[in-house]
Amino acid sequence: MALKASPFPNRLVAGVHAVGWALVVPCFWSLNHIIAVCKSTTQEQAQRAEQECYLHPLKVFFGFIFFMALFVITAPVALFGFLLWAPLQACRRPFYYHREAPSSPEKEMHKGFELESRASFGFATANLCLLPEGLARFNNLGNTHRRASAIGQRIVQGVCRPHIKIYVDSPSSCGTLSPSNSSLPAPNSKREGSAGRQAQPQASRHGDSTDRPIRVVPEGCDETEVLLSETPNSNQNSNQQDKSRRRSAPRAFLSQGLGHKDDVPWEVSSLFPANVDILCLEEVFDKRAAKKLTKILKPVFGHILYDIGVYACQPPCMCTSFKFFNSGLFLASRFPILRAEYHWFPNSRGEDALAAKGLLSAKVLIGQNQKQNKVVGYFNCTHLHAPEGEGEIRCLQLDMVTKWIRDFQQENKQPDEEVVFDVLCGDFNFDNCSPDDHLEQNHSLFEEYRDPCRAGPGKEKPWVIGTLLGQPTLYDEDVNTPENLQRTLEIDEQRKQYISPPVPAAGSPLVYPETGQPWVGRRLDYILYRERSISKHCRTEVEEVTFITHLAGLTDHIPVGLRLNVKMDSDCVEE
Repeated sequence: MALKASPFPNRLVAGVHAVGWALVVPCFWSLNHIIAVCKSTTQEQAQRAEQECYLHPLKVFFGFIFFMALFVITAPVALFGFLLWAPLQACRRPFYYHREAPSSPEKEMHKGFELESRASFGFATANLCLLPEGLARFNNLGNTHRRASAIGQRIVQGVCRPHIKIYVDSPSSCGTLSPSNSSLPAPNSKREGSAGRQAQPQASRHGDSTDRPIRVVPEGCDETEVLLSETPNSNQNSNQQDKSRRRSAPRAFLSQGLGHKDDVPWEVSSLFPANVDILCLEEVFDKRAAKKLTKILKPVFGHILYDIGVYACQPPCMCTSFKFFNSGLFLASRFPILRAEYHWFPNSRGEDALAAKGLLSAKVLIGQNQKQNKVVGYFNCTHLHAPEGEGEIRCLQLDMVTKWIRDFQQENKQPDEEVVFDVLCGDFNFDNCSPDDHLEQNHSLFEEYRDPCRAGPGKEKPWVIGTLLGQPTLYDEDVNTPENLQRTLEIDEQRKQYISPPVPAAGSPLVYPETGQPWVGRRLDYILYRERSISKHCRTEVEEVTFITHLAGLTDHIPVGLRLNVKMDSDCVEE
């Protein structure tokens, strides 16, 4: 059955709900601004240093009086609106669904398996901290609605770029690399000139990377090729003559031992990866921010689920738990969403219990294979319990996640379908290096799903970068732009100053990192994939892992991207 746009069973219920919420909004808005006027970000504090010292106290005093008076006046109206709004949550489905009609059905289909029995899929996840204005400021982030617009525009800017393939013409070449920050060479670009100047020292550190002829080919362009180097002898001269007008090979290419079988191609990119197919966002709690994101992203991602979660008393008609906020999850897909299901965690505690955090599972239609069977994929996203030192709660939530995913796939599996990916992503709120998170690090979920960044329980791969930024330093010059944050993350000593450090176990001193190991920091944002649940004819390999700095200054997390190559064996396509 096709997904419905509205979460309500009919227009009458939707209309009454809209009226009830409209009556609540003025009171909620005034309370939100009471907090916001009293809580400043470090960026605002720096800006006030150039103003007269008496202006801010006056603004706080009169602002507090004004918003408090408005709160008192609107409270009775809000109470009446709440009495209309709350009971209707019992019949509300847990998300809105927006579908942007394509110019033709083929626009939403991937032809890879039908034509070549192989395809590449891009996924990305990001925690945006789009809380109501007053609450977002406790994370040193303000201007929620302005940030939502800027975030949406940057995502579109990144994912709509051409996807570039890089070929290494060498007897020892390991094939194709598709870095997400690649772009066609642009003449007279100062930015690309600076990239060219950085290429030489990187190449010298990584052996013969610059001795191989490299061809850059935009994906989908069969004939167009841009030669970055003709021969080993001409490469050095070419770099010296042209470095002011063309980009060097991406850092991911230069920094990875691609000839080693077990290595994962990775990069730190100042742009969102090109051609992301499915995007999962967390902490999009603010409804207006969710609508802004939907409006900006819908030309690129034609299928969007937002305002995901439950409200009011849960379970309905019982006051055991009251949800003031939704889950904060936001899912945007290029592919049609066939089925979607949401479950909320019943074991949340403290401030996390006010939000309906949980798991969203979706089944998407990719296209068809050469035998004209449907090709589908499963995508799951979640946001786990946040407070530190409560690993038992997160482990129970991981148990629920495992069960809910299994149940969803069993209920929706069809015998004539080929499943080509099964991905789980989100903000797990624990890392793989803190002693305090040892319970979660050893959870059985990681035996089913593969984490390309993980070397084992409690141990990251040496190239991994933490994804949680220190909130007090979000606006420092070294991290306040995508390019500056990219440079900072690539230098170990600088990265320590801005990535949140591991959390020690209670009562034990922290010794980190171990001798000879790099400093990583807390990685809370994960993209995992599973092969056991996909069709037996399919084989998966990681094409690229990306740490994305494109949202610098707009959130306190570093987004993460993953691109998977999926190939069907010949047994599947034989008649």
